[in-house]
Amino acid sequence: MPDDRCDLLCLDLPKAERLRGDRLSVDAAAGLAERAKALGDPTRLMLAVALADGHELCVCDLAWVAERSENLVSHHMRVLRTAGLVRSRRDGKMVMYAVTEAGRALIDAVREPEAAAR
Repeated sequence: MPDDRCDLLCLDLPKAERLRGDRLSVDAAAGLAERAKALGDPTRLMLAVALADGHELCVCDLAWVAERSENLVSHHMRVLRTAGLVRSRRDGKMVMYAVTEAGRALIDAVREPEAAAR
């Protein structure tokens, strides 16, 4: 069984010190992890991708595309909005959703392996 640890202590001190000084803070890492976690649910990822491809959609459209109930889609959109991955605006009696720049970047990063496989 392979071991994931080095058998020899070999520290590239200049590189390690530079990376240590530039690393994410615990708070920044926690915030980024929350954003990534928001796409960890298959339904939310499906909705986010549909929204990224559709530019701006209401809950009714998203529910139809995802074949999920409007209540469930509303719940998932609230999670994505709280994570800063989508934004919403009211248009009369409808609430329209769109992907934020941060959301698009994360969706693109998640989809990259899928696109390479085609």
